Amino acid sequence: MKLLFVADPLEGFKTYKDTSFSMMREAARRGHQIWACTTADLVWVRGARVVARDARAITLTGRDDDWFEVVAEGELALADTDAVLMRKDPPFDSEFFYATHLLGQAEREGARVFNKPAALRDHPEKLAILEFPQFIAPTLVTRDERAVRAFHAEHQDIILKPLDGMGGMGIFRVGPDGLNLGSITETLNRNGAQTVMVQKYLPEIVQGDKRVLVIAGEPVPFSLARIPQGSEIRGNLAAGGKGVAQALTARDREIASALGPILAARGLLLVGLDVIGDCLTEINVTSPTCFQEISQQTGFDVPKMFIDALEVALAG
Repeated sequence: MKLLFVADPLEGFKTYKDTSFSMMREAARRGHQIWACTTADLVWVRGARVVARDARAITLTGRDDDWFEVVAEGELALADTDAVLMRKDPPFDSEFFYATHLLGQAEREGARVFNKPAALRDHPEKLAILEFPQFIAPTLVTRDERAVRAFHAEHQDIILKPLDGMGGMGIFRVGPDGLNLGSITETLNRNGAQTVMVQKYLPEIVQGDKRVLVIAGEPVPFSLARIPQGSEIRGNLAAGGKGVAQALTARDREIASALGPILAARGLLLVGLDVIGDCLTEINVTSPTCFQEISQQTGFDVPKMFIDALEVALAG
């Protein structure tokens, strides 16, 4: 099969931990052709099809530094591939949004895109949890400072975060003393111009912010608990958290089993659920990660499970 990865530039991949690389490696092991492009390469002209203007066909070298070799380069119509894997990292900004529309047009032309572009738009990673209130902590979404202050007065210890952040960026904790609540709120909501999310602080974060992967509606049997280090409140690996793989808890399975089939039916082949303690905190759909960390620590082959699911989806 011919697989096109729409991702960040290959030259920036950290192959020792990159999930897209692990997908490519497993696909190549099975003999599939690997092509890659960036969202900036996507072009549509009236009367023609969506193409990746400077797509590259690559082979994997097995080396750490120069990990790929380009064997062909040129314009590639997305509908001429067997599958397009949208693996552009967040943030979900305007350019990401526009790319999903180009990918949606490619679908109308016959391309098979994973995750489905419309589903990417319909499931912003912070706000998607609102559909499942039975699994989340007390949560507020607002741009109103008065609402934030009232939420703090009720719950005392809270977390504030922007809706478009990634990797733990822009997350603040305000304790019972309310120190700097006004300043933090003004910074995040830009004096009422931008919506923010506020959640009750979950002390279970000290045991880790768990990434629960769900592939084709089925949970991977191990999560990666991203444990904050030192005085940090953020477990994100990008913020210095330590990743520790562990078997899913009964609650993890309950959440994943409830959400998995629903999200899969909407065209989300791969989802990363973030769980702190017993509470769902985010639903990651743009470019879920942690394949390699889980596989290396447990021996469970997550890339194999994913490519198996992709092949089944394409055969259906």
